[in-house]
Amino acid sequence: MPEGKTFFPEIFQTNQLLFYERFRAYQDYILADCKASEVQEFTAEFLEKVLEPSGWRAVWHTNVFKVLVEVTDVDFAALKAVVRLAEPYLCDSQVSTFTMECMKELLDLKEHRLPLQELWVVFDDSGVYDQTALAIEHVRFFYQNIWRSWDEEEEDEYDYFVRCVEPRLRLHYDILEDRVPSGLIVDYRNLLSQCEESYRKFLNLRSSLSNCNSDSEQENISMVEGLKLYSEMEQLKQKLKLIENPLLRYVFGYQKNSNIQAKGVRSSGQKITHVVSSTMMAGLLRSLLTDRLCQEPGEEEREIQFHSDPLSAINACFEGDTVIVCPGHYVVHGTFSIADSIELEGYGLPDDIVIEKRGKGDTFVDCTGADIKISGIKFVQHDAVEGILIVHRGKTTLENCVLQCETTGVTVRTSAEFLMKNSDLYGAKGAGIEIYPGSQCTLSDNGIHHCKEGILIKDFLDEHYDIPKISMVNNIIHNNEGYGVVLVKPTIFSDLQENAEDGTEENKALKIQTSGEPDVAERVDLEELIECATGKMELCARIDPSEQVEGNCEIVNELIAASTQKGQIKKKRLSELGITQADDNLMSQEMFVGIVGNQFKWNGKGSFGTFLF
Repeated sequence: MPEGKTFFPEIFQTNQLLFYERFRAYQDYILADCKASEVQEFTAEFLEKVLEPSGWRAVWHTNVFKVLVEVTDVDFAALKAVVRLAEPYLCDSQVSTFTMECMKELLDLKEHRLPLQELWVVFDDSGVYDQTALAIEHVRFFYQNIWRSWDEEEEDEYDYFVRCVEPRLRLHYDILEDRVPSGLIVDYRNLLSQCEESYRKFLNLRSSLSNCNSDSEQENISMVEGLKLYSEMEQLKQKLKLIENPLLRYVFGYQKNSNIQAKGVRSSGQKITHVVSSTMMAGLLRSLLTDRLCQEPGEEEREIQFHSDPLSAINACFEGDTVIVCPGHYVVHGTFSIADSIELEGYGLPDDIVIEKRGKGDTFVDCTGADIKISGIKFVQHDAVEGILIVHRGKTTLENCVLQCETTGVTVRTSAEFLMKNSDLYGAKGAGIEIYPGSQCTLSDNGIHHCKEGILIKDFLDEHYDIPKISMVNNIIHNNEGYGVVLVKPTIFSDLQENAEDGTEENKALKIQTSGEPDVAERVDLEELIECATGKMELCARIDPSEQVEGNCEIVNELIAASTQKGQIKKKRLSELGITQADDNLMSQEMFVGIVGNQFKWNGKGSFGTFLF
């Protein structure tokens, strides 16, 4: 035995249980439909059935030491074991002065009763203690990861498992499997610590109040402090529940990521060029100096910084900086959070400059800067649960890039602007591009293929939404599982549109009520409406029976119809409020569609479709 090293016997390895194994144990065998106040009672009943009452050895493990003990009895109601030091004496302590006599004194102070969750059962190949080790693991995991000290003071209903255990258990495993953004994990743990601290203060204050004389001034002050602490604790608990809820945590995470603060211009006013290369060779450096880093006459001298990975370069950027990524395959484990106006460009062809994202929980690229430009890079996702690029606000330009997606591709949020040129996007299990109401999206000369849907336009018919501005020119949208382009809209709009049709295939018209005569329905030929829009915005240069042009016009027709209906709903509501608009021209509303020259090929359900909800 090496000097200073203590070899302990092997213990049962029970910490690698799968989600469904723990889920089934808590739901079917331990907690069932108990209340929060009954958790300890139900756990004790479960342990009485499966735990060996004595005769087994365990390692008592704390943050300071671990020592071998022997269990002589179990107090099931208190979830504690009665123990004595095992022979021979084995102890491994971080404090050298922690002797056998000290350990005996400590056990005497504890009356030889230790919490079961602090015991790790020593391995025994007879199989007698397998269930004992597993049962203690369930207790230990529950009180370390699921139980909260304030749970008993929450609503004491019979659905404690559904309300608390299941969502917390799912969150724990989502974190283990990298399915939660890293920033959200930090927030959750900080919130948990703050809530525990507030609850501890609240309990201390409540205890002091019970010892005060009634109607004293100190009691009144403490009451006010107690109310403040209680209110603060309730707010923290609500935030914890938001993150614990699997449906709401991604909304919460999106709000966090969209609030990334820009650094702005450096205090010195200087702009820096960041060069990324895993290895810098002399020839590459000469080429860079000639092509990218050569200073023009009269140009202000720039500082150059070198990085081995693109993530560190982006994190070091301020407003106006440039990141040049040299050829190579880079693997990153975090999010590109770009909050300043910077340029990220590849030095070479996109297939030679590959940035691969590892980790499931974070978005690949988060853009919130006013004017971000990305060019000449291939982004690759594997086994992700978040999209490859999200434009939260500001303008992002993507040119000559390749996006190999895993979940959704690009998401253009409300009030954001996205420009994509000469790029290739494929592999999304959702939509290649999601366009939200009130956004601007310009797509030119791109390929969007092998996704579930090519482009998805979110519902914009609600009165609170603004119409998106969409331009699609010379894109090839092909081999998608569903439609090339999908418009999401409510079922009620579809019903209104059906009621507005006159029933003939040759001449479909919309019923539109003018502000002057709200009770008189005026029929407007949809073909004339499209022709008017075509003349004004040059959407379709000519009518051609080919599949590609038909696809363009089909999209134009549907979007104009939806836009028109939205305008008339708004006009009707204004009319009901006594507000009239001077211009009744249907085309006076700002048109948002510019679609021409796109090719739609081999999409599973066709070039265009609608999704009703």
